[in-house]
Amino acid sequence: MDHLLKDSTTIELYAWLDEDAELPGWDILVGNPFGRSLPEDQFTTVQNYFAEYHLEYFRQRLYGQFPSRLHALLLFATRIDAETFRHKHPARVFGKALVRARSKGAYVCSFHDSSWLDYLRLPHSLSLAALDEIANHYWRGALVEEVGLTFLNERWREPPVIEALFQGTLETVTRRAESGWLPGFS
Repeated sequence: MDHLLKDSTTIELYAWLDEDAELPGWDILVGNPFGRSLPEDQFTTVQNYFAEYHLEYFRQRLYGQFPSRLHALLLFATRIDAETFRHKHPARVFGKALVRARSKGAYVCSFHDSSWLDYLRLPHSLSLAALDEIANHYWRGALVEEVGLTFLNERWREPPVIEALFQGTLETVTRRAESGWLPGFS
């Protein structure tokens, strides 16, 4: 599985963080951009819980060697992925700074297309078989654009945003001047 690394070779990852944040990365339970509902969107909390629960349940059954989304830090594989996430979810990174982090020592890291979670968060009902199929695509490292998804009888396409599930030690390399503020308002 080329999207699962168990290594000590240095890698660099990216995260959108509050200015006073100490750890580079989002824990799914604390600091994750979908961990708290936006004021106008309380329904998202239930959708997020269900999506995370099913992905974790599926991981435990078939992909136990991968880091748990509930216990790993969530980062972005590249700066481009972080910027694409900002473009897709501007309210989730508003006021945050883009931080580059570097691994230090041994780690476990897997890479996945977070657009699968966007699909799970859409307002639709999916059968358990469909949820299993989506979870399998997510954990095996498939990109959403490789699979023919539909929503409301239309082809559903999203650009990939590769997230990194990281377990290990990270150190902050830079806090870039780039922020999640809208251009011209920083």
